[in-house]
Amino acid sequence: MPKIGMEAERRRSLIEATVDAIHERGYSDVTVAQIAKRAGVSSGLALHYFGSKDQLLAATMRHLLKDLGDGIRERLREARNPRERISAIIAGNFAPGQFREAVIAAWLAFYAQSRTTQSNRRLLQIYSARLASNLTYNLRRFMPREDARRVAEGTASMIDGVWIRQALRDGPADARTAIAMVETYVETQIRYHQDKSVRQDASDKITLQ
Repeated sequence: MPKIGMEAERRRSLIEATVDAIHERGYSDVTVAQIAKRAGVSSGLALHYFGSKDQLLAATMRHLLKDLGDGIRERLREARNPRERISAIIAGNFAPGQFREAVIAAWLAFYAQSRTTQSNRRLLQIYSARLASNLTYNLRRFMPREDARRVAEGTASMIDGVWIRQALRDGPADARTAIAMVETYVETQIRYHQDKSVRQDASDKITLQ
């Protein structure tokens, strides 16, 4: 009889092996057999659990997305106000378990596959919509709704862009610098809209006099 929890442990081992194999060989060149060997299981068992390499990649992305979401939610619980919640979302996207070379390579493979695989595209759309929605909700405390949506999209684009640029670099990922870049953008936008609001209030008072 298999040990209790063995299937879950093997699935996790295969997912971790998928991330490492994609980083080492690239998604196009890696095979299920190579992933299974790295995970210490047979190819047949890997296919039994996931069905195909594409389905294994999708399961890997669901796992990474869950880890990402769990990490952000944990940071959000410690945030005391909207500005801290924005910072929690940003920092969560560059958490040590996510913003590292092997995971970055896996994410790039996910983005590429989403162009041709509907299920992967759907996962990516859900992630993108949730990120933009969470940012917009908290940015609305500092600016009108439409401006908040625009700044949220800009912030999300910066996060994605930093990930892509990191994938093109050699060397370890620098989360501190990445977070600082995105935070600078957000803070600049908040100050701009706050100053704009002050100027508008002053103009309205002059008009009423």
